[in-house]
Parts: sequence; structure tokens; C-alpha cells
Amino acid sequence: MAKQVLIIHGWSDTSKSFLPLAGFLSKHGYEPKLLRFGDYISKDDDVRIEDVAKRMGEVIDAMIKSGELDKSFDMVVHSTGGLVVRAWLTSWYRGAADLCPLKRLVMLGPANYGSKLAAAGKSFLGRIVKGYDNWFQSGQAMLNDLELASGYQWELARRDILIAPGGNSARYYGENLVWPFVIAGTHPYANLLRQIVNEDGSDGTVRVCAANLNARGVTIDFRENNPEKLFTEWGSRLECEVPLAVLPTRTHSSIIDPDRQDGDNKENIVESPEEQAVLGNLILEALGCVDFKEYQAIQGKWQQLTEQTATLRNAPPEGARAEYYHQYLQINSHVVDDYGIHVNDYFLEFFSNISKRHDDANAYLHANVIEDVKKNSISEALRNLYFDRTDLYEGYYALLPNKTDPTLFMSISAASPGKNINYFEREKTGAEQWIPMHLQGTETSRWLKRNTTHFVEIIIPRRPGSDVFRLTNFTKLVKNI
Repeated sequence: MAKQVLIIHGWSDTSKSFLPLAGFLSKHGYEPKLLRFGDYISKDDDVRIEDVAKRMGEVIDAMIKSGELDKSFDMVVHSTGGLVVRAWLTSWYRGAADLCPLKRLVMLGPANYGSKLAAAGKSFLGRIVKGYDNWFQSGQAMLNDLELASGYQWELARRDILIAPGGNSARYYGENLVWPFVIAGTHPYANLLRQIVNEDGSDGTVRVCAANLNARGVTIDFRENNPEKLFTEWGSRLECEVPLAVLPTRTHSSIIDPDRQDGDNKENIVESPEEQAVLGNLILEALGCVDFKEYQAIQGKWQQLTEQTATLRNAPPEGARAEYYHQYLQINSHVVDDYGIHVNDYFLEFFSNISKRHDDANAYLHANVIEDVKKNSISEALRNLYFDRTDLYEGYYALLPNKTDPTLFMSISAASPGKNINYFEREKTGAEQWIPMHLQGTETSRWLKRNTTHFVEIIIPRRPGSDVFRLTNFTKLVKNI
């Protein structure tokens, strides 16, 4: 099987971690001499993801020119490696993805839409733990890009996945372009020391909904008086949904080791031989995909596997909790005013009825469904909200009064920027607006999706006070002098 495969690691890692994966591939027909490992600097504070992508492009082009690399190859990437490749694809080829030598892109636990641990990595503790051997640098620039709801993730998603209003429609993934595949774990770390970073709905490091490349975008423009123009969904650059497989027994570390050859990746997680084989079979299936028709079939097949994983919440395996297998979603919000200026001091609230009556559904919503809210450390106009979608459907909706449509409302209020300006209403400080977020029209068009990141851009109107500008009659002015 004469096929070249490039393997790209994630933040704070090296190619040595992928020797078990390379051994697995060579055991299944991939010639070792055709397997290439990429290494890059990730813990120096001045290196961004875009810097790595640019240098990677230079190296790949030089190696193709010299004949060391074929003009067509595949990639397997882990964690931050997914962002590096997406940045290379969209910046190096700039709408000309048909010229890209990459065909099959297998993403293992990719941090496509960030990681909760990035903020911890930037902390003092993170510099000690991850930077003790690197002059206490932990890769600030790269971690800024990896932080939940970062501006970089917004920009990159607009490049390769979403078409925001006014954006071009260039495609990077499709029949004659790149074929991406995403494989994610939903089992937290079992190792005692690592358990402190665990989070339900994640592999211990990356949330499933942040790994899934399929994303959605919307602009909510509260300047609009016409309700039909208030909510504008963004377009998608994808020809079809990217295959996503969610595995119940894999963590962020073991997702790169199909045979669990590394002792650290055994993890004491209960797993049958058949379950252990699934990861390797998926990787081989993705790398062996021969045409776009098969690619689309894989998407449907992997979706069924993902739903099977979710059913384990009804009868969790030994040593596991039901919440491991809940399906989550996240919302990345970005609030600006009429002029496109960041609004940093705002409050989003979710509720079951427009009167915000404190009923059982609302109490359950805030206690069980909304699990985490994070402000981005670079700009507080950017925020990430983490929802347990399983509890949304099976708990919150079940508690709504009879004959109530299964609707989730969202309201926004914002602190005035000063004594002369308010938002929404001229003479009222702290005014708010609301919109139904989870029922747009019929039940089939609910906007919030499982295992998905949603980019929500919110525009709120500034209302200058009446004293900001006045016109005075000449005779009246003269009379007052």
C-alpha cells in the first residue's frame, strides 16, 4: 500500500507519542518509510498556530519539489494539530483547495473549537507544570488561539466552515477537495492525577462538541424591527456533514493509540476486545475511503455509532457515570454595537417563558442544563456557554407545562457604556431584548444541535441620550444671552 501519511501532534506534545499509531498503521499495510512525523514548537510564547501553519506550508512545498513527498498524501492529526492543518489549508491555498496535496484528513480528538484547559495552561500553574523545561514558557500565543471562544476560532471557522454575511463562498472540503474525518472520545481521564481536569461530554481535554468540525453560525441583529430579519443563519461551506465518530472508552491520550500499546493509555477503562478494535477500524476506514460516495456513506455510518454511544447513558458500563455519555453543545457568543465595537459587559439569560417565571423548568435549566460559562481572557465580548443537550431534551422539556411548545428563550442586557449612552432604550438603563433560540418555526428546524459549536454574533443598538445633540431656535438663544 504505497500511500504517504503525515502525522501531526498537538500542543506540548512531540512525534514520539505517535510511535504506537505508526506501528498500528505499518501492521495494516502502510510502509513505515512512507509515514512522516511533523514536529513543531508549541510551548514558546511567541509562536502562533498561523506561524506553524506557514512554516509547514514551506516545508511541504519544498519536500514535494524535491520528490520527498508525493503530490497527494493523507494526514492524521491530534488535538491542536487539527487547527494547524486547517490554518495551512485556508491560508496557503486561499480558496484554491483543489491544488492542495492533502486528500484524507483524519482528526483524532481535535480542538477545532478550543479547549477549556487552554486557560489553565496560560496560568501560573500551567507555566510551572508545562513550562518547567522551557524557561517557564507554555506557549501563550498558541493557547490564546486555543482558549474557548477565542477570536481566532471565529476567524478560522469563517474561513473554512461558515459563510458569514458578506463572506465569500470558497470551499475547502468536498468531493474534489479535502475529506475530513473526526474521531473523538467521550470518556474522561481515569488516571488519578488527571481526573482534576475532567469534564462530562469530553475526553478529559477536548469537548466532543468542540472536536466536531461541523459548526453553525447566526447573526442576531436587535436593530431590526422586522422579526423575520432578526435571526439570520449563516451559510455552510460544506458539501456534506463531516463524519463524526464518538467513542465511549477513549480519552484524549488513548485516542491516538488504537491497540493501547503505551502503558499510560491502558487507563484501567473497562473495554471489550471488540470495543478496543473500533478506533483502529475507523482510522483504517477513513484512510481507505476511495470516493466521495463512500465518504458520505461513512458519515451516516459514524453518526449511527455516535448515537449508540449516547444510549450508554441508559445503562452505563462498570465504573462509568451516565453523564459521560450525555450529548452536549456549546455557544460562542460575540456582542458588538451598531458600530462593530465590542460590548464587554453584557448578560445572557436563558429561560422557558418570556415572563421569566421561576417554574420547575427554569430551575432545572439553570441547575442541570447550563453547566459552564466562560469569558474569554483576551476579550470579554467573547464568551462560551456549555449546555447538556441530553438534559435539555429529557429533563427541561419534560418539565414544561402541558401544551407548551418546547422552546428555549434567550435574553440579553448590557451595562451602559456611560451616562450619555444606553443600549436598546434611550432612557432606560439595563434594558433587554429576547428571542426564541431553540424553536425557529417548526420542530424540525430547531437551531441548537447536539455535539455542535454554535457561533452567535449579537448586534445591539446604541441609544444616545437626548442631551447628546440638540437644535436650538435662534431667537430663543439670543433671548437667553
